[in-house]
Amino acid sequence: MENQAKNNPYYSRTDTSKLDISNDEWRKILPPDLYAIAREASTERPFTGKYNEFDELGEYYCAVCGNHLFRSTSKFSSSCGWPSFFEADKEGVYYKRDTTYGMERVEVLCKRCDSHLGHVFDDGPQPTGLRYCMNSISLEFVADSEK
Repeated sequence: MENQAKNNPYYSRTDTSKLDISNDEWRKILPPDLYAIAREASTERPFTGKYNEFDELGEYYCAVCGNHLFRSTSKFSSSCGWPSFFEADKEGVYYKRDTTYGMERVEVLCKRCDSHLGHVFDDGPQPTGLRYCMNSISLEFVADSEK
């Protein structure tokens, strides 16, 4: 468990029950950089995230609540500057239309805590043709060797 989870009473990799926590409460718990991205839909600068060029085998979880999001075997190098996956855990994420900045995009959010993770685009590899473009800070990785 990384530092942001230590003081977070809502973090769990096993509890999948829906959370209804106010942003005021999240602000008290989360580090400012994670709060900005997860709760205010900010974006980390491209090519700066710890998982952008990362290829270990394991599982990716929501850094806010611990919900399962991706398996490393769905990660690929997209050269877009953010970690990219072609498939998400269907029980881990949901989608919302995003028209900010004059663009038409699909936002990807954690199904358990409603935190912003990134966006999904239809220019990814087969078998799905999707590219889940995620913020590293919104992710927590657990290597297969640590299980």
